[in-house]
Amino acid sequence: MDDPNRSIQCSVSQCEYHCGDCDYCSLDTVRIGTHESDPTNVKCVDCMSFVAKR
Repeated sequence: MDDPNRSIQCSVSQCEYHCGDCDYCSLDTVRIGTHESDPTNVKCVDCMSFVAKR
């Protein structure tokens, strides 16, 4: 996936949708979620579109 969406910055190079040598996502949209019932800081927020590279 090397077609960067310049509206979605991402530095997680371990993701299948990360665009190689630039810090962008190749998806058209991403889903943001949480694993907490009452998120109070950045550690509580997750990219639900993440897929580990194979």
